[in-house]
Amino acid sequence: QAQLVESGGGLVQAGGSLRLSCAASGRTFRFYSKGWFRQAPGKEREFVAAITWNGGNTYYADSVKGRFTISRDNALDTVALQMNSLKPQDTAVYYCAASQITRVTPTTMREYDYWGQGTQVAVSS
Repeated sequence: QAQLVESGGGLVQAGGSLRLSCAASGRTFRFYSKGWFRQAPGKEREFVAAITWNGGNTYYADSVKGRFTISRDNALDTVALQMNSLKPQDTAVYYCAASQITRVTPTTMREYDYWGQGTQVAVSS
């Protein structure tokens, strides 16, 4: 069964950093675009960042631009999200996802085909 598994979440103080990682199992996602979404309590899931299959293009939500960096390692079939200068409003469950769309950088939930179970990130003030 194809799966994406996130890791690296936790509790951090405002201004701190965390690095999330997402690994594939059950099949290869090397040629898929990959993205990160997040969902805060009481809110809808929202786009955070995405990267095309070869890493040639990345796209970020305005709220994280300049603070978060998405990257991938196709040899390991992983995608990472480096989060710096974290703010309390970054608190959410973070999900990685894989999309068969490769010509453009997918930024909406409906463009993604596979999802992880999520990892909790909490930022204290």
